Amino acid sequence: MLMVSEEVREALAARRPVVALESTIIAHGLPRPRNLQVALELEDVVRREGAVPATIAVLDGRPHVGLDKEQVERVANEDGIRKLGHRDLPLAVAAGVSGATTVSATALLASLAGVRVFATGGLGGVHREWTVTQDESADLGLLARTRITVVCAGVKSILDVPATLQRLETLGVAVAGYRTDRFPGFYLSDSGHQVDWTLQSPGQVAEVMRAQDELGGPESALIVANPVPAAEQLDPELHARVLADALHACEEEGVTGQAVTPFLLDYLVRHTDGASLSANLAAVRGNVRLAARIAAAWAEA
Repeated sequence: MLMVSEEVREALAARRPVVALESTIIAHGLPRPRNLQVALELEDVVRREGAVPATIAVLDGRPHVGLDKEQVERVANEDGIRKLGHRDLPLAVAAGVSGATTVSATALLASLAGVRVFATGGLGGVHREWTVTQDESADLGLLARTRITVVCAGVKSILDVPATLQRLETLGVAVAGYRTDRFPGFYLSDSGHQVDWTLQSPGQVAEVMRAQDELGGPESALIVANPVPAAEQLDPELHARVLADALHACEEEGVTGQAVTPFLLDYLVRHTDGASLSANLAAVRGNVRLAARIAAAWAEA
């Protein structure tokens, strides 16, 4: 049932570096035609670092690990592409539908295919007002039971960052800052919260991955939190002001549940004149580049 492209399959068999990429950013995260341009650019970043990109999506009920250009174009341009978390995968397969994969679905399918390194923008996490809504991303629980290394720029700053870090600790998911002891805030280099561990090189990340396997503990993920460069982050004062306005607007308009995150992200893009989107893309590019270097170090381990 799992369709692994020939290029990805051959790379895995030869122990060459492979990097998993999600498809939600293509189908739902960016406007057309920017989405296709970014999707192809990110694959090219992986290739320039000597690794093979494995963009993941479900097409006509078949999970694909590694897409060709025509399939990427389909995800970018076809109307009706659904957004799939890992819980949706059996339903999507049975119904024969097409969908873009979120962090949780991408991590699961990558792991099933034998891909160990995954690059994304920001993780999902614990939502603000959790004590009232009990709203927590499915990413966290899935990463607690999936052996994969996720390179990300922390969690989206619209979330409850300290509660998310606490939840990751409770779930036993390892978190390390990449060349920083601060947890990044997606659009921001520093969320204002500390991490206990710092890794300085792709080789060090690969050593932790090897230690995970040798210890034989729970099949949980390793999160490598890679901050967006300070020069490319969203201005912190602008971020704080617009986010406060966005949260107020969300409450005023009665937006709840799964609609909250897209509402807030869209509000940030519109009220920062696109600066939040630029910071988002800078973070993703950096994460993809680092993930490819980690995959190369892992392949040599």
